[in-house]
Amino acid sequence: MSRTIARPRVVITHWVHPEVIELLAAHCEVIANPKRETWPRESVLKVARDADAAIMFMPDRVDDSFLAECPRLEVIAAALKGYDNFDVAACTRRCVWLTCVPDLLTVPTAELAIGLLLAITRRMPEGDDHIRGGGFQGWRPELYGQGLTGRTIGFIGLGAVGRAIAERLAAWHVRMVYADPVAAPPATERHCGLVRVSLDELLASSDFVLPLLHLKPDTHHLLDARALARVKQGTYVINVGRGSLVDEAAIAESLASGHLAGYAADVFEMEDWALDARPRAIHAALLADRARTFLTPHLGSAVDSVRRDIALEAAENVLDVLLRSVRPRGAVNTVSGKGGSPRRHCG
Repeated sequence: MSRTIARPRVVITHWVHPEVIELLAAHCEVIANPKRETWPRESVLKVARDADAAIMFMPDRVDDSFLAECPRLEVIAAALKGYDNFDVAACTRRCVWLTCVPDLLTVPTAELAIGLLLAITRRMPEGDDHIRGGGFQGWRPELYGQGLTGRTIGFIGLGAVGRAIAERLAAWHVRMVYADPVAAPPATERHCGLVRVSLDELLASSDFVLPLLHLKPDTHHLLDARALARVKQGTYVINVGRGSLVDEAAIAESLASGHLAGYAADVFEMEDWALDARPRAIHAALLADRARTFLTPHLGSAVDSVRRDIALEAAENVLDVLLRSVRPRGAVNTVSGKGGSPRRHCG
């Protein structure tokens, strides 16, 4: 008499394209959030306690207490590039693979950064409000902004996103500088006209400052009141990295004083769920300052085909572990000698 072998269970905590569910459903039992809203932690735990794998997203937080309640988990596939909200050490201790999707978010995030830069400097949000408010009667000498030609753009950190932005701006007749402990390849510096400088020099000379570092204890509030005081009058800050790289309260104060000319952001302190002391809302003064801020709801990777491909790659990471017993292609940690299911190899 044959015995039915249970299929591995995979939980998907946020809405994904149907193709993702179809890929997994051929081999696994899939429990997926069908709505666009985020499941609260209690709901995720309810379905993940008996799961073998989970595909998770930026609003999710995985720490040791979460893993303790989900003892069957073999792999957590994060459908994102930065994994600040996932405790890598705890995953490793408990023999759970943690994977990410390192490359697919780079180009759309770079494109959005340039869009934010143009929108805030050319006063596009104000122009849109002006038209929709019924005040536009044809051209008038108003809403003059600033162009990019001849300006200096400063990248704090020159990782993949910074390089992608620089490559796209290389033909825009701008000066580009960067501050990073690791120098960019000489070919990249030559192609983009990038010059490596100290952080102090970058802050003092840049017309546009883009913080693009990973969020760590030593980069939290990198752009605080003291740092903002070192930027020159009329500088713009564009944040597509992590919300807590800046102190939003200090940004608001600098805007109000007229020292900063503008702030455009796609990421916010409230989103950094791993920080218990994070604000629970975007700073009210930033929301109120329509003339000098432009804020988008974390649209960096919000390109339909890209989000589909990100989730598909996360699903392949799950199948690498559960079906193929190989090291997952997007592995962040190492839980066994040669890869494969940690339940078989991790001691």
